[in-house]
Amino acid sequence: MTPIIIFGAAVRPDGRPSPALRRRVEAAARFGAARPDVLYIPTGAQGRFGEAECAVMAGLLRDLGVAPEAIREEPTGTDTLSSVLACRAMLRGLGHVGPVFAATSRFHLPRCLVLLRLAGLRARPVPIGASDATRLSQLWYWRLREVPAIPYDAALMLWHRLRRG
Repeated sequence: MTPIIIFGAAVRPDGRPSPALRRRVEAAARFGAARPDVLYIPTGAQGRFGEAECAVMAGLLRDLGVAPEAIREEPTGTDTLSSVLACRAMLRGLGHVGPVFAATSRFHLPRCLVLLRLAGLRARPVPIGASDATRLSQLWYWRLREVPAIPYDAALMLWHRLRRG
């Protein structure tokens, strides 16, 4: 099995996926298309608008030709850390011990990889490609937002692991 975890992003007020959400799904679908036995794991609970992020992503995957049985939604994650923990539990329940692939935006990828690896999963990135374009001001906002988020979430993940023994 080749699991591809697709980290959630906003759903627009009209229920449509945000551009970031669409890019993440499209990158995952491109990457998974060449791999046998792929399992797409879209993550994300219901936000302020529309359906849960994972449901919107699952719909996009189906629209891209992905078979429904190759999609397993993870609807409980409300942030990156809780999504990683839920995906780890799901994959352990499936008996998966191999690598996992993370599909997200470039600015978010370092945090996702750190948390997945701290959770005990051998994580690798899904290439996003040139379509991950955004305005320079937005790019720096999101990158700077990750600066405190990475050590904060990493510390929470380590605390979680220590509590569980």
